[in-house]
Amino acid sequence: MSQVPAATRTLRVLRFLASRPEAAPLEMIMRACDLPRSTAYHLLRVMVDEGFVVHLAGEARYGLGPAAHEVGGGYARQAPLARIARRPLADLCDESGQNAHLAVLHGSDVLYLIEERAPGRPSLVTDVGVRLPAHLTATGRAVLAALPAAQVRALYPGREAFTLRHGTGPASPSALRAVLAETRQRGFATEDGDVTPGFASVAAAVLDHTGFPVAGVAVTVEVRETGPEPYADAVRRTAALLTRRLGGHRPPR
Repeated sequence: MSQVPAATRTLRVLRFLASRPEAAPLEMIMRACDLPRSTAYHLLRVMVDEGFVVHLAGEARYGLGPAAHEVGGGYARQAPLARIARRPLADLCDESGQNAHLAVLHGSDVLYLIEERAPGRPSLVTDVGVRLPAHLTATGRAVLAALPAAQVRALYPGREAFTLRHGTGPASPSALRAVLAETRQRGFATEDGDVTPGFASVAAAVLDHTGFPVAGVAVTVEVRETGPEPYADAVRRTAALLTRRLGGHRPPR
């Protein structure tokens, strides 16, 4: 144990929760982290208050909270992800002839890290540094579909969590669940006009070594020319390449 045992125990709990595909009960956290019940309870209560952990009272379980995702997004922005992704995104842009971009989850938004603009294609709202509601974007849906259901519920507990740009897109937890279920079944996410009317996107998730989604790769097209689905295979190949370069893998369904 270090000279700051509370910090060590807190990090141990966060690391354990991050390694799991779903939320865990208090007893499991106690055993895995070798903590007395009172210590585990007080640590978790503080982490809930700070947003790093969510308490799913109905299930008596704990999972990672939005603040933990923000830390992970910060790592993704500062670490090799953007450097690793830039060349594959440029190749995807060249192959598709369409604008390609990479985004990470930031709370219930996506934050765009890379935009590769194809020659002659219009500029998009998905520029570097822009944040958009994750549930409206193809990149956000790809990432959300790969998250544990408990974490999606924590990000979208009710209708008040949903923002609409043009009156379209999922506006309730049940509607979002349906969109994410379809995304998982197809293996890629789409959106059509929910971000910008007249434009549609297709996206796939990039996963880390635990199978956790760290980013989404997408191509955006003008719907007057084509739909986004013809580019799904190219997008999925690019996401799979980035997953491999990050040492990641896709967990079995």
